[in-house]
Amino acid sequence: MTSAASVHRDHRRPSPVFLGLVAVMGLSGWLVWSEPASLTGLAVFVFVVSGWIVSLCLHEYAHARTALHGGDVSVGAKGYLTLNPLKYTHALLSVVLPVIFVIMGGIGLPGGAVFIERGRVRGRWRHSLISAAGPLTNMLFALVLTAPWWLDAVDGVPVPFRCALAFLALLQVTAALLNSLPVPGLDGYGVLEPWLSPRARGQAEPFAPYGLLIVFGCLWIPEVNGVFWDGIDAVLRSLGVSEAETYFGLEFFRFWSGEPDPLYVGQP
Repeated sequence: MTSAASVHRDHRRPSPVFLGLVAVMGLSGWLVWSEPASLTGLAVFVFVVSGWIVSLCLHEYAHARTALHGGDVSVGAKGYLTLNPLKYTHALLSVVLPVIFVIMGGIGLPGGAVFIERGRVRGRWRHSLISAAGPLTNMLFALVLTAPWWLDAVDGVPVPFRCALAFLALLQVTAALLNSLPVPGLDGYGVLEPWLSPRARGQAEPFAPYGLLIVFGCLWIPEVNGVFWDGIDAVLRSLGVSEAETYFGLEFFRFWSGEPDPLYVGQP
């Protein structure tokens, strides 16, 4: 019987594409910290976009890795364990569209990327864990990004870097929250699906391709939108990040609109 341990080493090695993304994130982060004249906004943009794509890779890796240990050894040959976004089943939905949404609206868009052969996985708990692994990874990444705040080490961190971290953390929290909704097509529904009756699953299945559209349609309702962003702000405040820091992170990110005045962001 094939096991997780038998997956070829090359199938588990981080791809040069992913390592390149991490390098770009690190270099742009250093530039944001250094605050070079006239380049800060562009550096924040590159840092956030590369960091966001890295988080998408980690999100899908978490799904694949959990599926591997659940019994789906096919994820190795498909390249899902290399963290290479080019191996995803739909690069447009998985990478390009989420990045466009970040640029347009400052919201983390969850996108389908890896195909899990569910027939290889045995046990309802394993199926639920596979679905939950992605959003949990986003929240773990948000915890790492906000460490300067909850470790009380934010003093001395340059304002642009602090705001960039805050905005990138906001993207992680929005992606985690949206993906955790029990809507067909999203990970939150995937957690519940194994526990539903065959009849309930059959009734929900036709809505799966439209789940994300349904969610964004609901977010156009002012009352729903207000509750959603109040929840996001509450999570970030619990981690020590202020609404002002995430707002000015978005302002730095949109460098083409002009960088915010340091007098207003010196004390977010």
